Amino acid sequence: RRSWRPFRALGRAYVAREGINAQMAVPSDVLPNFLRCCALPPGEGGSDLHGVLGPYMENGMNVDPVPVDMDEFREDLPFRNLHVRVRSQIVADGLEEPLDWSSAGYDMPPLEWHRRLKEARDARERRSLSSKDGGEGGGERDGKDDEDDDRPSLPIVLDCRNNYETQVGKFELAEPLETENFRDSWDVLKERLRDVPKDAPIMTYCTGGIRCVKVSAYLTQELEFTNVSRLAGGVVAYDRTLNEKAPTEEPMFKGVNYVFDGRMGRRITDDQLGTCYTCGRKTHLVTNCKNPDCHKRMVQCEYCRDSFFGTCSEACKQRVVNSGMATTRNSAGGTQSSTSERLFATGEEEKKEDPSGGEDTIYSNLDDYSAAHSTERWPLLREVESNTARFLPSGAHMVSGSMQGGLLSTLTSASRGGRVLEIGTFTGYATACFLEGAAAAGACLGGGIADPVVGTRDGGGPFVLSLERDRRALGLAAAHLKAMTEHGMGDEGAKEASKLRSDNIEVKDFGGDSISFTYNNIAGCELLRVNDALATVEEMASNNSPHAAFDIAFVDADKTRLMEYVDALVGNDNVLKKGGLILVDNVLWKGLVLDAAIGGNGYDSSSDDDESLSEDKNMLRKNRRARKLANKMHRFNSAIVKDDRVDVLMMNLRDGLSMIRKR
Repeated sequence: RRSWRPFRALGRAYVAREGINAQMAVPSDVLPNFLRCCALPPGEGGSDLHGVLGPYMENGMNVDPVPVDMDEFREDLPFRNLHVRVRSQIVADGLEEPLDWSSAGYDMPPLEWHRRLKEARDARERRSLSSKDGGEGGGERDGKDDEDDDRPSLPIVLDCRNNYETQVGKFELAEPLETENFRDSWDVLKERLRDVPKDAPIMTYCTGGIRCVKVSAYLTQELEFTNVSRLAGGVVAYDRTLNEKAPTEEPMFKGVNYVFDGRMGRRITDDQLGTCYTCGRKTHLVTNCKNPDCHKRMVQCEYCRDSFFGTCSEACKQRVVNSGMATTRNSAGGTQSSTSERLFATGEEEKKEDPSGGEDTIYSNLDDYSAAHSTERWPLLREVESNTARFLPSGAHMVSGSMQGGLLSTLTSASRGGRVLEIGTFTGYATACFLEGAAAAGACLGGGIADPVVGTRDGGGPFVLSLERDRRALGLAAAHLKAMTEHGMGDEGAKEASKLRSDNIEVKDFGGDSISFTYNNIAGCELLRVNDALATVEEMASNNSPHAAFDIAFVDADKTRLMEYVDALVGNDNVLKKGGLILVDNVLWKGLVLDAAIGGNGYDSSSDDDESLSEDKNMLRKNRRARKLANKMHRFNSAIVKDDRVDVLMMNLRDGLSMIRKR
């Protein structure tokens, strides 16, 4: 650290017995001196670091081919300090016994790697054409030849990086291991190469040439493969070498090389291999969710990055907006600032007293303006979002959010009786909004402390009946409703709900069939655990279940059976009153309904292939499922607007909300 600080170097270095792993940012005007400091002895213009680093740098220093402009560097610092840490391993591998890293196959120079991949690609294309033209064989798989084919085997090219890295960039012909952590690689390798001949050519690569050394050593020593090579210096060295020595060559690496610093990646080609986590569009951008309590690493397109303020979900977006701060992180090829900034910016920070911002406030978009000029949401709801992100992170985006929640509460308070049937409780955000609105409606009807008649399921009055299948979500919802009904929706209720994130409190799955609450001594609420919500609603419609009719039905459940829910609700007046509202959520389905509407044919999953969608199988399945559901949603939207039993108003709010009035 003492040797590096004079160069104004930033970064981190991990030091272990097995080696040194460092990522650093050094001003280009002193870079030659920095390299000499690390590689040469003191008498030759270097330093004492030569004894530690110089003789052991197998491929020299990996330097990016294109320097970062100083203005850009200052704006988006890839590192904020210089750290040197002692570790047991420079990359945690999870192996019980260390391998001999010096016996790790052939260290293939970048230009040779480039040539070998080009030859393999051309050979595969020739064999593919030969197969289509009726020639013998269809090419090799897994490094094996056909019995009577004396052609050389095509190499197996293994990408040793994690799935979030391979989603946005990889070499042609490469097979990602699709691991979430490097320590998961060994079981994947054993399964993938189980039937592969031991002399099959295997080529491995990683970002900077460390992980592929470990993988190649494992293949050579543990799995006993004899023809293993690895890309010397990794993708970083390949990128630099091709730029310096073969600038006219088309890179065999496509997309973005993910790197472990604030830049998140360096774009090598313009290919967009990734699939946006939020909307499913193709993109090359990698980022972390800007909600510091979430920090999910994800692939996200520029449109969703801007509209969600760089967060992964509506819940995290609202968390960032309501905190007034955005900790943005640079994406590969993006223009995000790494500094914190106000979403509601004012000319003089200390004078901002008016919650609406006053005349001098600058708003980023209409969403900001609308939020600033709406009544501030209850503190309890923020804790519901935080608890959802903590205990059910994969569903954090499903929370209604402040704008939609405010609308649900307002509609309920303006209804005739304050009675709501909610289909899909999840963690209780919308339930709390409905219950608050039901209590307001009840107060207008003359109930309350002076007239303690609480609404019930079968007796009428302000009441919320919420149906949910997931016991985990229902357990969390019950805890939130308990905090609300016992402590209110203000600071006391929020404080009580926040206790759920304490280490000594366990949120248990819901174990019963139902649980009831009373809010403000006027509005009743029942959470009902069901196996099939549609069957329950149909039973209510047949009048076989005791209940009084509802003013509002909120459908946030199985998107494949929406029309059946509507039929049960409008077929008679047993469940939903005449003139009542059906609210259907997610009717725009991440914007994919636009694709589904093209040509009136919707989406045909048979058009998917590995080239047009993400190479990552999990992302591929998610993308296909999202588009299929968008197709179903489009069919529902098209059918319901033509239904003469109802009037429809679709709003571009959050993920789309349709208000369907029963005639």
